[in-house]
Amino acid sequence: MTSALFPAARPLTESEFLALGETPERVELFDGGLHVTVAPGVLHQHVTGELKLALHRGAGQAGHHVLGAVNVRLRPGRITVPDLVVTTGLDFGELVVDSAAVRLVGEVLSPASATIDRVLKAHYYAAAGIPWYLLAEPDTGTLWLHTLAGGRYTEYASAEPGELLRLTDPVAVTIDPAELLPPG
Repeated sequence: MTSALFPAARPLTESEFLALGETPERVELFDGGLHVTVAPGVLHQHVTGELKLALHRGAGQAGHHVLGAVNVRLRPGRITVPDLVVTTGLDFGELVVDSAAVRLVGEVLSPASATIDRVLKAHYYAAAGIPWYLLAEPDTGTLWLHTLAGGRYTEYASAEPGELLRLTDPVAVTIDPAELLPPG
């Protein structure tokens, strides 16, 4: 892509990517290439917000933080923007959270991102050594919690509305997926 913003048709370096600054779009760096998506829809944002609140209950007790839509460096040149993360100690002045500080990463699926979240990002997060991966499906209200084993994620637990998803690590919380969905 060649434009005033990207003057050369070549992969971007991490420093060039970070120099883009804040944008209204979700821009991620995948090994020199940009992955750009529009802001999530209302249902997606609602579920993300409720999930962050649910995880926040146990995060403080565990000495963790819950953040949404933050830059996460998986390795040099690979920066994603997950819907939410549970992290250990942070430097609040940094633009990027290093994956070594991330205990859980979460994605809320949408039609435009489902395949990337289930396949590509799952691979990237596992390769970065993030111990837990949480997926939420807003259309059905289903949650899937995956744990890292042997360099890849395996399903640890799942829950549909009316069932309970119990997490003990990295935070101790119990979530009924029905509580994440809008009323009505």
